[in-house]
Amino acid sequence: MKKVLMLCLSAVLFLSACSSSDSDSSTSDAGADSNKVTIWAWDPNFNIAALNMAKEIYEKENPDVEIEIIENAQADIVQKLNTGLSSGTSKGLPSIVLIEDYRAQSFLQAYPDAFYEMSGAFNKDDFAEYKIAPTSVDGKQYGLPFDSGVTGLYVRTDYLKEAGYTLDDLQGLDWQQYIEIGKKVKEATGKDMITLDPNDLGLIRLMIQTAGSWYLEEDGVTPSLAGNEALKEAFEIYKGMMDANIVKPNSDWSQFVANFNNGDIASVPTGNWITPSVKAEASQSGKWAVAPIPKLSVEGAVNASNLGGSSWYVLNGDSAEQAADFLGKTFGSNKEFYQQLVTEIGAIGTYKPAAGGEAYGKEDEFFGGQKIISDFAGWTEEITGLNYGMHTYAIEDILIVEMQNYLNGKSIDDVLSDAQAQAEAQLK
Repeated sequence: MKKVLMLCLSAVLFLSACSSSDSDSSTSDAGADSNKVTIWAWDPNFNIAALNMAKEIYEKENPDVEIEIIENAQADIVQKLNTGLSSGTSKGLPSIVLIEDYRAQSFLQAYPDAFYEMSGAFNKDDFAEYKIAPTSVDGKQYGLPFDSGVTGLYVRTDYLKEAGYTLDDLQGLDWQQYIEIGKKVKEATGKDMITLDPNDLGLIRLMIQTAGSWYLEEDGVTPSLAGNEALKEAFEIYKGMMDANIVKPNSDWSQFVANFNNGDIASVPTGNWITPSVKAEASQSGKWAVAPIPKLSVEGAVNASNLGGSSWYVLNGDSAEQAADFLGKTFGSNKEFYQQLVTEIGAIGTYKPAAGGEAYGKEDEFFGGQKIISDFAGWTEEITGLNYGMHTYAIEDILIVEMQNYLNGKSIDDVLSDAQAQAEAQLK
């Protein structure tokens, strides 16, 4: 187990909402003061901004409660939680912590007595169904779902037009059709269709979830790589993109963003959290749109998926009840708060009662007047829920190597069979 958790620390994240600078850590204890709620999160422009909005709302009705928000890089939070929880003491830990959904089960199952049950603090049925499995254990709710990682296919409509396509042509695509469109776009414009980092398999994750599949069996523990029809097709599509010469490689986040801000690629299939980065290049206003994400051809696949996303957790201690109350009355039930999140920071939550509000139906002129928030909210409802289990990044460390072997000529069946054997050996 310790080996798995340490492997998680080295993972390269493909999320914009997951990168942040370090900051001073807290020395507060989770149970030190019932009227003080200390919170750890990352990303000042997204998660921290949302917390400050929630704090302002809550403190108006609860002036006797002190809420302290502390920014840490996500990797530091993971390390500090593992160190603190493995020591068996809450000393130095916060009241509330933000945990990425892919990592949540690692903590909930490794430290079953550390987290406060949140079932009574909010109505889980008010949240997107796909967020419930990662945030619960044995039917008990420990996490309060926060942001949506709902995906879309961001496309340059001007490049599509040059190749003879419109946005209507991108509705209901599968990934093979996407490749064929990419070839036509490359021929007409000279632009690659997509940019990929060979050390990040976020696209594979995105693809297999369209088919309701994952790296693990439904138990969230047993590797499911060999014989995984969705994973096999995702690898084949990835290679098909490379073979079609429609990929512009990147080696890190800054290159990834630069490739579409510079106009070098025609589409970006990823989570909705990329919107601020796309809009950062103001000169491209009116040239972008968002279509449903392509799907795999596996039976039952849908044109909706998820990439990333995080949720809030309360650690057991004297402040746990107060912390749960704070979350329940803000992120757990406040529709107006979610309207503010969309309007002020562009954060799309997974709280369903807020999805019909005015902010969600607003047209975005950058995207040609498209109501992209409303579209994303609709696609969120279609995402297939999965138990991501405990080993997402440990398995991806294996798959990253095997993907290169596959691109270099190793057969797909051997690739997945060998990956299965490695995963079974490492994750015992």
